[in-house]
Amino acid sequence: MQTLIAPVVTLILFFAVFTLSFKQHMAEGIGVSGMQFLAPGLLMMTMIQNAFSNPSSSLIIAKVQGNIVDILMPPLAPWEVLSGLLIGALARCLIIGLMGYVAISCFVTLPVSSLILVLTFGFLGNLMLATIGILAGLWADKFDHMATVTNFIITPLTFLSGTFYALSTLPDTWQKVALFNPFFYMIDGFRAGFIGHAETPILQGIMFLIVLNLILLGAAWGMLKTGYKTKS
Repeated sequence: MQTLIAPVVTLILFFAVFTLSFKQHMAEGIGVSGMQFLAPGLLMMTMIQNAFSNPSSSLIIAKVQGNIVDILMPPLAPWEVLSGLLIGALARCLIIGLMGYVAISCFVTLPVSSLILVLTFGFLGNLMLATIGILAGLWADKFDHMATVTNFIITPLTFLSGTFYALSTLPDTWQKVALFNPFFYMIDGFRAGFIGHAETPILQGIMFLIVLNLILLGAAWGMLKTGYKTKS
């Protein structure tokens, strides 16, 4: 109920509220209805939020309760621990994504323009957030630390990612600022896989996310290898 059903219910509530509030205006100039523009972004937003919370909550709870030893004592290499945490997060996101797509399809027709783009940006985006979740879970000593990361980093970047509006509707200065937000590229590319329209070059978004993922994965592997805040 908590890890699968609740996120889908939240997704539908967001979809209903923003569709009723903004109607067609969120997608002016793109050639699709407001509902078709909004649905992929909300679906991706729901998935990446859960990609972050899955490993981060597991790690912080294990550290607070003292059962982090269940991860430290088995003869597992750092990359094996990292892979296990990532696979768990990605599996949860995949299930939520499928359930969310079915639920949204009850309200709006959402054809898939390019399954390759959907899978590529879905994987890269959720991998990035899952890795950030691992970094946050290793860094945090208490739930207040985790709330700080969620409230001041994850949530703002998510809501300013273009989920609820087209980039072209922003002033020129803010359009340039938005291009530094990695969340924008994952939302834009994922949405393009459904509606067939991207606001930035697809290859640029893929390369940006790949480089960022490699950096984050390297940092997470290094923290696990040194036992940062887990072995002391």
